[in-house]
Amino acid sequence: MPRPIWSGSIAFGLVNIPVKLYSAIEETSIDLDMLDKNGFSNIKYKRVNEDTGKEVTWGNIVKGYKLDGRYIVLEDKDFEKAAAEKTKRIDIVSFVKEKEIDPIYYDTTYYLGADKKDQKTYALLRDAMKKTEMVGLGTYVLRNKEHLGVIKVYKNALVLTKLHFESEIRDLEDYNIPPASVKSTAGEVKMATTLIEQLVEPFDISNYKDEYTEQLLKFIKEKAKGKVATPKKGTSPIPKETSSLMEQLKASLKTSTPASRRKAKKKE
Repeated sequence: MPRPIWSGSIAFGLVNIPVKLYSAIEETSIDLDMLDKNGFSNIKYKRVNEDTGKEVTWGNIVKGYKLDGRYIVLEDKDFEKAAAEKTKRIDIVSFVKEKEIDPIYYDTTYYLGADKKDQKTYALLRDAMKKTEMVGLGTYVLRNKEHLGVIKVYKNALVLTKLHFESEIRDLEDYNIPPASVKSTAGEVKMATTLIEQLVEPFDISNYKDEYTEQLLKFIKEKAKGKVATPKKGTSPIPKETSSLMEQLKASLKTSTPASRRKAKKKE
């Protein structure tokens, strides 16, 4: 069984539920090392002084914040003073409808394991949240930093998803986003709506796999045996540059179904 990242409790009202926090996500990417192509030795990174070019030891490294053209150096005691007060609680401050939380705020998700001695209160919160279709919004401290999170039900478990604060979301004005003045014609919207409806199906995550990582690992194993890896050939049609948006929509309607698109992707 995985080791817990944090142990504490969920608190709402006068109810206290002992829980343990576990990582719910396991990345599937392949861990690759940086090597010198001459001899394949590992590449090591050094901490170098920008002005002198000399390596700096950890003991001589300090942290600083640039303010008005000069650095303000921070010591350990400064971080301690600013650190969030350590608690062993996830304090639910309110319950909200999940659809009111924009997905852009979601970050890391954790499993909340129950205490073997007190599973009744855990189950009670889970069942009540299921019945009301609400999620719990609250704060907690992890690694000396205060976080905002949402507790919700996943299957028969409670999970905690860390939320980004509003200040962490970048402003849309910094990007090339079409303004509201850019409009589609009624015909284009009708055609695109028909295409969307044609691609509608119940959500099933098992239909989607990390095929790139799987294929890369296959190539690595083949290369280790001295075999030449055979790349996949792309089969997805590429719209002609001269074709209009309406022509692309019409062509899409003739070929697009969820199953056919997944099948085509697998052949790529």
